Formats: sequence, structure tokens, C-alpha cells
Amino acid sequence: MPAAHDAQTTASELVNELASEIKGKVVLTTGVSPKGLGATFVEAIAKAQPAMLILAGRNPTKTAQTADTIKTANPNVATRVLELDLGSLAAVRRAADVVLSWADVPSIDVLVNNAGIMAVDFKLSPEGYENQLATNYLGPWLFTNLVMTKVLASKSPRIVNVSSDGHRLNPIRWDDYNFQSKTGNMLFSLSLADKLGNRGLQTYSLHPGVIGTNLSGHIDWEEGLPSLRAVDRGLGNMEGWADFKWKTADQGVATHVYAAFDPNLKDHNGAYLEDSHVADPLVQTVKPWATSKIEAGRLWTLTEKLVGQDFQY
Repeated sequence: MPAAHDAQTTASELVNELASEIKGKVVLTTGVSPKGLGATFVEAIAKAQPAMLILAGRNPTKTAQTADTIKTANPNVATRVLELDLGSLAAVRRAADVVLSWADVPSIDVLVNNAGIMAVDFKLSPEGYENQLATNYLGPWLFTNLVMTKVLASKSPRIVNVSSDGHRLNPIRWDDYNFQSKTGNMLFSLSLADKLGNRGLQTYSLHPGVIGTNLSGHIDWEEGLPSLRAVDRGLGNMEGWADFKWKTADQGVATHVYAAFDPNLKDHNGAYLEDSHVADPLVQTVKPWATSKIEAGRLWTLTEKLVGQDFQY
């Protein structure tokens, strides 16, 4: 039996452990610019010989750099680059049409919604939504549902939504929904599990941990950290008094690998994962507003209205 997983578990260890589950799979991952978590994830799983890695990103040049890195290290692994700007619903629809047009890719075994932005300057998406909500939640929600036919064509379909323990800071504010995308990611997995679990779909959300990547490049931590601690203390969250526990990139994408391939998760469909296991609300920060099926259903209905399309499952 493998050792229990914890915060020190690495993606490299899990790829070795789960190599037979990864081999031969078609995996589509968003947000794979070099040195980011998405790139670290796909480069790690490439060692286990998946059939194809579809690399989706807003900047095709950066995405192609990650593809080249994979080809150099693993020349037998097929790669394909997809231009996908999650901040624009129109661009999301174009990208989904491209995926659906690929006759040589009849199914997608694993879709990892990894891309995201954090603490960027305020702006609105082309459709008029707050940019973080659009990029982190609305875009991935729409893209996932538009390509769902290819995901469900897999013999063992999975969808992974990268969230954050930052969901602790707020629920969905129904009269001010342009606010908490990370809670939205968790509720999305709950809804998908409820709607499509009977068709074999497994879906999970996760917190990767605190990792030093370009994602936090917009934050002035000297100013932002005291403000964040004040919010956490006001909410009574343990993070208001605790130091950050940093992870390496290899540790940071371990939960990605676990969520995407571990065969023992079937009894926890829709769950929120942390440190390569199902998060325990008795010892980790898991807010009830992000694990409520009632909240999930309400958000699904709202999201269909925001993107202008219903999906009947």
C-alpha cells in the first residue's frame, strides 16, 4: 500500500504511483504557460505516456513553449495547442468549436480547468463581467459544458476544477455575484457530480497550496498580507494567525495528479481536495457555503443566465 498523502507529497511520486492510470489517456489542461502550475502538471504526467496532451492557453506562443518542452523530454507523447481566452465568452465558444471539430480526438478522458488569474487590476470582460469571475469561473464553466460530449465519450471521464482555500473569504453574494470565483469552482464540481455522476463522470475541485508562481505577481504583499490577515481574523479563520506553508511546484501540482487519476476517489464524487486527499473540514478550512448542493444548484441556474445558454443534463 502507498504511504498516506500529505502536504509534502509530490506530483512526481504520484505519477509513479498512478502511471497505469495516466498511460493512454487524452488530457486537456488550461493555463499551461511555462513555469506555472499547469505546465508543471502536464510535464509531470507526460512521463507516464498519456496518449495526448491538449494544451490550452490564451497566449499560443507560451503554450507552444510548454509543448516543445514536453516533446523534447517525451518525444512519443502527442501534444496539441489550443488557443483559449477564458476571459471572453465569445472566444471560449470559438475554442470549443475547434475542439469539437477534431475528428481524430473523439474523446477527452480528463479535463483540468487549471487556468486562473488573481488580484489583477479591475476591468470588465467583453461581456461586462468582472474579469476574475469571467476568467476563473464563467469561461471554464462554459468551455467545459460546450465540450462535454467529448468528455462523456471517454470510458472514464473526469473533470478537475482548480479552486483555492481562498474560498474561505466569501460565499457567492447573490446580489453582487462579481466576487468569489473560487467558491464558484467548488460548487461547479458539486453540480457536475450531481447532474452527470450517473453517466460515469467523476469531478473534483482542489486547493493546490501556496506556491510561488507568476499568479501572485500583481500583489504587493507588504500591503496585502496585513489586509488579508485582518479579513481572516474578522471571520475567525485560522489563517489569520498562521504563517503561510509554502510548497514547491512539484508539491503544488500533486493534488492535480491525484484529482485527475486516482482510482480510489469514486466514492467522493464532487469533493474538494487538499494535500492529495479529500479535505477534512475538521482540520482544514472548508466552508459550508462551498459544499452546499443548494448553493450549487442556485449558482448553476444563475450561470446559465449569465452565459446565455442552458445545459440540460
